Amino acid sequence: MYYGFDMGGTKIELAVFDESLNPIWQKRVPTPKEDYQALLHVFQSLTEEADAKFACHGKIGVGVPGIVNHAKGTVFTTNVPAAQYQPLIQDLANTLQRPVKVENDANCFALSEAWAPDFTRYPTVLGLILGTGVGGGFVTQGKVLSGKNGIAGEIGHMNISLQGARRLGDSVPEITCGCGKKACFETYLSGPGFERIYASFTGEKKSAIEIIQLYQQGDVAAKQHVERYIDLLGMFLGQVLTVLDPDLVVIGGGLSQFDGIYQLLPDVLPQYLYGIANLPAIEKARYGDSGGARGAACLNLRD
Repeated sequence: MYYGFDMGGTKIELAVFDESLNPIWQKRVPTPKEDYQALLHVFQSLTEEADAKFACHGKIGVGVPGIVNHAKGTVFTTNVPAAQYQPLIQDLANTLQRPVKVENDANCFALSEAWAPDFTRYPTVLGLILGTGVGGGFVTQGKVLSGKNGIAGEIGHMNISLQGARRLGDSVPEITCGCGKKACFETYLSGPGFERIYASFTGEKKSAIEIIQLYQQGDVAAKQHVERYIDLLGMFLGQVLTVLDPDLVVIGGGLSQFDGIYQLLPDVLPQYLYGIANLPAIEKARYGDSGGARGAACLNLRD
């Protein structure tokens, strides 16, 4: 059995999968955000319950909202202060009495999608999350590429290009990102960024859902906004694809539900690719919010 834990700021979910990655059981409990020993106890309690229920010693993977330093075995996470800089990986292994693999939740998202039946034929997969922020993960041959410092895939923190700045002009304010730097692509391509760009050009504050509805109704301002956003997304992805050259790009997060992305991006993106490059496949995520625990379980599919 494969056990996948999705640790978030409000809940911890355990999902159990069989050898074919079919989900067979899950349970969610509140996250003890301020008490490290209580946090470890939650993992222990859920694991022991699953072990007893299925009479096995399941393989464990954990997805966390932060950066995993595999060299030190620690996690940088603001969503769960109790785990901040703690030796979480070794403590979990000791508590659960078995090896434990821990990865960033965006990497788990990408891994879950790479192991989707539709997508296993692709050797390399880029997972792109367009949500509250912009996250990413890169999977090659079914394994996550974490990088030396655990920050591989933090593509939202690339700085906006000169071309992008010109496209936006002086209308859009330069926002300080959560990482402390200014003009990260995340501050423009995330859900809040999508809304901010619209407000900057129109003077009207609307939610992403409202803007998309206006676009679908043929509203001129919304249409111009979407074209501007897709152009910026193309510039961003053009840089990422030039570095990673994946076979498949899978898009998740709230904005991934906007079908205009898949209709418009293939026409815009080629102008930002390296001259001889062909477009990768571009698909909507198959598992969405349920991909975190599934991706964590997938950490044990290949050693």
